Amino acid sequence: MSVSRRQFLQTCSAVGAGLLLPGMPSAFAAPKSQEFKISLAQWSLHKAFFDGKLDPLDFAKTAKQEFGITGIEYVNQFFKDKATDEKYLKDLKSRAQGEGVTSLLIMIDREGNLGDADEKKRTQAVENHYKWVDAAKFLGCHSIRVNAASSGTYEEQIDRAADGLSRLTEYAAPQGMNVIVENHGGLSSSGAWLSSVMKKVDNPRCGTLPDFGNFAIDRNKDIWYDRYQGVEELMPFAKAVSVKTHDFVDDQPFMTVDSRFNKKTDILRMMQIVKEAGYSGYCGIEYEGKELDEFAGIRKSKEMLEKAIAELG
Repeated sequence: MSVSRRQFLQTCSAVGAGLLLPGMPSAFAAPKSQEFKISLAQWSLHKAFFDGKLDPLDFAKTAKQEFGITGIEYVNQFFKDKATDEKYLKDLKSRAQGEGVTSLLIMIDREGNLGDADEKKRTQAVENHYKWVDAAKFLGCHSIRVNAASSGTYEEQIDRAADGLSRLTEYAAPQGMNVIVENHGGLSSSGAWLSSVMKKVDNPRCGTLPDFGNFAIDRNKDIWYDRYQGVEELMPFAKAVSVKTHDFVDDQPFMTVDSRFNKKTDILRMMQIVKEAGYSGYCGIEYEGKELDEFAGIRKSKEMLEKAIAELG
């Protein structure tokens, strides 16, 4: 059965935004110096890729030449049958290197639920991700981004997701690869729940990818997690950050709004949380707006992010 609204709210009320900070595991300690770099998530151009207007092999070229961005985050859906295609991966890697672009991670979807209630299906999902760990390693990435979908009670889902993630991390760690989890719907969009999973896995190679916008526990029931609290709770484990943008508010230079649900995100406030967590590294633009086309939306997102970084000093 799924977690009830009442159970979810009771659990959330018991978890403060700063719970993870005292006694935070040293493996997740933040670096002393901070530097923010901007990367581009391939999903920002998903319409162009799905429509065939862009070739996935040209992602690095597009990021560099169109937007001046030199860090990229792949999405496996755009080359889903190429994970073990050595020729294709060599071409993808060569093109990125030729543009002076750094390959950072691959976002993995549709390979099974790592927290599946059925142990055989959970094992299969873990094994389905192995080839993507290998592909990411070959491309020079530091991580694969996975989902922690599960079912059952709140506690059962913690145990099941932690089991799948632990086993996948055991495969990735010897290769120097990270397994990072995005808040991506269901209980994974609860900062309290996902941080509990991280603590149960307790492996420095397993972390999070906080997404500024993905905090819908159940859109159909209008159950949402506080996005600022969620990012704060996930940042101690973060190995990447997803700067999710939608449409822009003309008189509020750092505000983006998902008009489907009338949910606003203050990018400056989010970046302040990221900074205060001591994070240093890439912040990936993931544009999903409707009012601007993808190219214009990415440019606007980059401008907003650059201003936020400058504002924070």
